[in-house]
Amino acid sequence: MTSASDAPAAHDTFAALRVPNFRWYILALFTLTLGVQIQGTVVGWQVYDLTRDPLALGFIGLAEALPAISLALFAGHVVDLHDRRRIAIAALMVLVGCSLGLWWLAHPSPYLLHALTSAARVHAIYGVIIVSGVARAFLQPARQALSAELVPRTLYSNAVTWRSGTFQLAAVLGPALGGVLYAIGGTVLGYSVDAALMVFAVGVLATVRHRSPIREVSTEPVHVAILSGLRFMWSEPLLLSALTLDLFSVLFGGAVALLPVFAAEILRAGPSALGMLRAAPAVGAVLTSIVLTRWPPFAHTGRNLLIAVSGFGICTIVFGLSRSLPLSLAALAVGGAFDVVSVVIRSLMLQMRTPEALLGRVSAVNQIFIGSSNEIGAFESGVTARWWGAVTAVVVGGMATLAVVATVAWRVPTLRRLKQLTH
Repeated sequence: MTSASDAPAAHDTFAALRVPNFRWYILALFTLTLGVQIQGTVVGWQVYDLTRDPLALGFIGLAEALPAISLALFAGHVVDLHDRRRIAIAALMVLVGCSLGLWWLAHPSPYLLHALTSAARVHAIYGVIIVSGVARAFLQPARQALSAELVPRTLYSNAVTWRSGTFQLAAVLGPALGGVLYAIGGTVLGYSVDAALMVFAVGVLATVRHRSPIREVSTEPVHVAILSGLRFMWSEPLLLSALTLDLFSVLFGGAVALLPVFAAEILRAGPSALGMLRAAPAVGAVLTSIVLTRWPPFAHTGRNLLIAVSGFGICTIVFGLSRSLPLSLAALAVGGAFDVVSVVIRSLMLQMRTPEALLGRVSAVNQIFIGSSNEIGAFESGVTARWWGAVTAVVVGGMATLAVVATVAWRVPTLRRLKQLTH
């Protein structure tokens, strides 16, 4: 781990990137995220093409979220006991296998085409996604805790901003590239590129020259140690309220799972337009991340967090009501800009307030919140779209997000008054 004396100046925009191990970590994160986004675009379009059912899209999120959430606390405990880099590499290798499994299911071999009906193919895809959810349960807390080990504490703010910006840049390119690959070569080409990127990510992460510090073996019973992250989170009301705000706002306000429906039936566009819609939030997020590396949003942290989530909810409503592709793209892009502000604030709060020995377990709790908001939110979107239609589901979700912000601002005044985050 880089010592504070060797660290670049914290006010340097590129401070964290001057740490060699963190640069390799960022490259691995970029490649991994690019592959995941390509896979998500191709899977969403493929499943909707096979079923024409928005609820089937919701089941994609549910298939990944359930194992990721159910194993998260145990995974966090494992991450805090063992070398975080090795756990991340092992989880990535499982994701490589999942990418290859999806490629095999999509491969146009005569035997496979005759052996699997459309329904059976969709069920097999869900099975692969479940396995990827298991891998993600270990990967998320491992890589998040590893990120904190690679830079000194004085660079946490800069590192979190670069990490979020890198993720969002890959999220810009991945969906657009996934849509183009699907349009050119179908699922086979999309999954082939996805698998290649995952393999590359494993190789890059293996070049990180770092080992997690040796920690004292806990004498606590396993079940007590596993729950330590939850106990710590409960003792930190500011952190808990920030995560709760994210949980319910994205749970109700996320429209990503329904983008294939909007692209195909409401905006009357095709796979390439789906890629643009999936990329639009990340376009806004990347541009905002560049600004945040120079002007981080921590002078009035609590106020900025509440404004960001409110803006996200308003953009969700605008997207749901739009019948114009340019307006829909703009609403998603501005929503992504607001979202990245929320992500950066929440991530820095987590790293700054959590002891290093608990980072894996607290990151796992954070993963439960994120998994609930994103993947279970995707399932919720599919269900409500089945009941009310896609447009009503998205608009009502955006309104619910605004209600959540108002409730948190009222019930947690300390968050509303939170000023500067200190080291």
